[in-house]
Amino acid sequence: MNLNAWHREASGPLGRIRRGFTLVELMLVVLILGIISAAVIAAFSTSTSQSRQSSVASQLQTIRQQIQLYSADHSDVYPDLVDNQWAQMTQTTDVFGNPQPTGLGPYLPYIPNNPLNNNNMVVADISDANQNTGWVYDQETGTISATNQTPTILYDETTQILQ
Repeated sequence: MNLNAWHREASGPLGRIRRGFTLVELMLVVLILGIISAAVIAAFSTSTSQSRQSSVASQLQTIRQQIQLYSADHSDVYPDLVDNQWAQMTQTTDVFGNPQPTGLGPYLPYIPNNPLNNNNMVVADISDANQNTGWVYDQETGTISATNQTPTILYDETTQILQ
């Protein structure tokens, strides 16, 4: 095939040589890419929500186990997470729960943030919650729950409803 024959095959109407895409072709490509990206973004937003739910369930399980371990080490007394805000769980303590350079613990390597709202403050009752609250803790029973994205609502682990 010689060069002149190639030009004739690639030439458009009126004998002009086509050197690019038409506006319609470009618009069609952009439209297809937009549809594909919308589908991908929707899939990722669902997986992000599910990831946060899995993360909070895992963190609650770990925190609850460590609270039970603390209680076993401290004569069946639960840590005071409301007044001490994680100090008894993240530092070594004496048998009375007072932070000491050496002793029992630490039970958690770091202060846990609630994955649903990225907060770590602990309150005793949901009515005390505000926008900085991550956890609600009952010291008498050692029960801890996560607040939801709306800080005055507890996250329901059984239904996994995000608010």
